Amino acid sequence: MKQTLSANTLLKILVIDDHESVLSGTLNLLKKHYEDAELITALNSHDALDQVSILQPDLVIMDLSIPKNSGVTARPDTGVQLLRNFMKNYPHLNIVVQSAHVRTLVRIKPDIDNHKGGFTVADKSLSTQEMLTRVDWALQGLTHTKDIKGIHGGLEIKPEWLKVLNLAFDEGLQDKTIAEKMCISERMVRHYWSKLQDALGIYPEEGKNIRIQTEMRARAEGLID
Repeated sequence: MKQTLSANTLLKILVIDDHESVLSGTLNLLKKHYEDAELITALNSHDALDQVSILQPDLVIMDLSIPKNSGVTARPDTGVQLLRNFMKNYPHLNIVVQSAHVRTLVRIKPDIDNHKGGFTVADKSLSTQEMLTRVDWALQGLTHTKDIKGIHGGLEIKPEWLKVLNLAFDEGLQDKTIAEKMCISERMVRHYWSKLQDALGIYPEEGKNIRIQTEMRARAEGLID
């Protein structure tokens, strides 16, 4: 389904990839889905940092195996370092990692857990529709790290996520009241929901209420009574 955006909601999307064929394919896909979005490109880490600093995009779609500068060999470490820089300096930036090297992301799991923007992973083997779904989820501020082998090596639930669970399902509170109880913003409550749902392996599905699915899984895991 195409998405046409008005001038008042014009998206800025930065695509970072040094492979021209992949870059071209991603751009064509985005042009069809987000007809009025402003699409920006960067071929290396140095240019990507400049583009984000100057243009402040709503979304970054990036490969991990990229060069630091033109003429330099592309390495996954370079992309991982760039990603860490983005998450440190732009904590609300929405990010899609589109790469064949997603397993390297396990090295920066704490950074991903703490990132407040959308963060999804799209292996380059995914279908067109699956790729677009990950992009849409990232723009909604959701987290999806299921494709990173080893990142969920055991259920890790942070205390603040558990408190949201208890307030929502034991006390029956809505997000606004949960935010007041925890002395945080509603945006932070939504951030906690996203991280919790990713840890539980709960993602949006048509026809299913994600909050109900979250409650069922949380009870099954013994997180709430």
